[in-house]
Amino acid sequence: MRTLTNISAVPYSTFRFDATLSSVHELNSVSELHSFDVDTAPILLGEGSNTIFLQDLTVPVCRFVADSKMVTELGADHVLVHVEAGHNWHQLVTWTVEQQLWGIENLALIPGSVGAAPVQNIGAYGVELADSCLYVDFYHWQQRKIQRIAAGRCQFGYRDSVFKHSLAGKGIIVAVGLRLSKRPAAVLAYKGLDHLPADATINAIFEQVIAVRSSKLPDPAVLANCGSFFKNPVITKQQYSVLRKKYTDIPGFNQADDSVKVPAAWLIEQQGFKGKNYGDVGCYNLQPLVVVNHGTGTPQQLLTLIADVQHKIEQAYGIQLEPEVRMLSNSGQLHD
Repeated sequence: MRTLTNISAVPYSTFRFDATLSSVHELNSVSELHSFDVDTAPILLGEGSNTIFLQDLTVPVCRFVADSKMVTELGADHVLVHVEAGHNWHQLVTWTVEQQLWGIENLALIPGSVGAAPVQNIGAYGVELADSCLYVDFYHWQQRKIQRIAAGRCQFGYRDSVFKHSLAGKGIIVAVGLRLSKRPAAVLAYKGLDHLPADATINAIFEQVIAVRSSKLPDPAVLANCGSFFKNPVITKQQYSVLRKKYTDIPGFNQADDSVKVPAAWLIEQQGFKGKNYGDVGCYNLQPLVVVNHGTGTPQQLLTLIADVQHKIEQAYGIQLEPEVRMLSNSGQLHD
């Protein structure tokens, strides 16, 4: 275990607000978890691609950085890939494509660690982690043991899971099990991929996802950001029908539960926030769903932007936008 004290938060968040972390504990194995003192429930952190520190933190930060993977055959057509939580997500996707294992190629270039993926139930281009997940291994602080939680009990939803609710603060994800296919299983219905042929190779899909994401989303290493900042709101068909009468071009995507998902980026752009800055924090000029820190942004600038966006969207459409990004202070998490 490596413990760092009184260090800058900048390397631990891709939004790069200037703050100080009192202690960061990096754990490399389950045996180190056994010996880790958890008198105060730590803040869990992967690669910081979905986390913003709003102030100096006295609460300890814990990172599980073990990153091995193991492959087990599941019959003739599938394999189980067991991956430890510290593995980089995009590197895992790249490896599955190299191995011609289908299932998560649409999730290429999503920043972050494998352990963070189930918490958010990450998703992109018509695919979610839940589609391939078999189980999540969760280490309980109090019980001092690992529980294997079947995917059906993870309560996966849109950017949601049991790890954000009843299991929040109770432990840490140490590994994820993914069921991947040896046979082609292309998902191409989403805009950006829908022009590809039905027999597109896994490499072609992977490369197209990267091309589309790169054309819209800034590289966090170049321009500080945490990717999509707000969740796409899900409303009832009746609400959507009412909105369509006033805004005839409002896009919507029918969901399995008879609801409609509306692109938050469209709502934000329509209200004039694309490229708008609040000091050094603003909505990205190529994709307004992404909030960026141009270099010297402050938490107050960010909070003012959030409040203005939410107010304008609710005023115009009767929709309450919810942040997808985790914002932390010593008093807890500002948003789920």
